[in-house]
Amino acid sequence: MILQDLPGEYKIMGSNQDESDEMTYNGTLSLKLDHNNRIVADWLINDSQKQKGHGFFKDNILVINFSYKGDDRKTYKGVAVYKCLSKDVLEGFWSEKHGNPLYLGTEKCLRIKSSERLN
Repeated sequence: MILQDLPGEYKIMGSNQDESDEMTYNGTLSLKLDHNNRIVADWLINDSQKQKGHGFFKDNILVINFSYKGDDRKTYKGVAVYKCLSKDVLEGFWSEKHGNPLYLGTEKCLRIKSSERLN
C-alpha cells in the first residue's frame, strides 16, 4: 500500500478511552493529502463533534495527531494509530492527553463505497 491509496471518506465505529470494549460512537473520517504529502484528517463523531488532525504514513501504519473543542470549550489533543489492513480498511487505537491512561480507545474504519465489512 502507498500513501496515495489513503485519501477518501471512511465510515468509523469506535470505543472510548475507558474500561468498556463496546463500540460507543460512529461517524466519518475524511483523509486528504496536503502539499507536503502529509495526511490531513477530519472526523465527524456522532453527527456533532468535529475533530481535525495531521499525520504521516509509513509501512502501512498511519499516525495522526488530532485535536477538538470539548463541550466545555477546552481544546483536547491526542494521537490515533491505524494499521492499514487494505486500501479500504483501517483498524486502530487512540489516546487523549487527559484521557484515562489505563485504557486506549479503538476505531475501525471502512472506506465508503467499499464492499468489505467492519467486524
